Amino acid sequence: MRKLQSNPFNCSVVKAINYIGGKWKPIILISLYRRENVRFGRFTVLIPDISRKILTQQLKELEDDGLIIRQEYKEKPPRVEYRLSDFGKTLIPVLKALHDWGGQIENSEINKTWN
Repeated sequence: MRKLQSNPFNCSVVKAINYIGGKWKPIILISLYRRENVRFGRFTVLIPDISRKILTQQLKELEDDGLIIRQEYKEKPPRVEYRLSDFGKTLIPVLKALHDWGGQIENSEINKTWN
């Protein structure tokens, strides 16, 4: 497992953000939730602004953290698919709640004060 952000107060929110924090991880996880199995090339279509290098890094971190499963098929040409692990599926309610919260603040006074 990779080194996670320091958490001196043993805060549960920091623990969670260590797993899903970053620009692309939530989008990758939502893509896997919506499509079940996704090939690497499909991610580049679903998330066109992500570089191949960053996509590879983010997928590797999610795999190392146990949130996704990388399935390699011994075919010609070789095929690799990614899917949510059982642990990763426990994030679905969290991601849905973040989605709902993001929608609520989109036009709220809070959002206007931050822009």
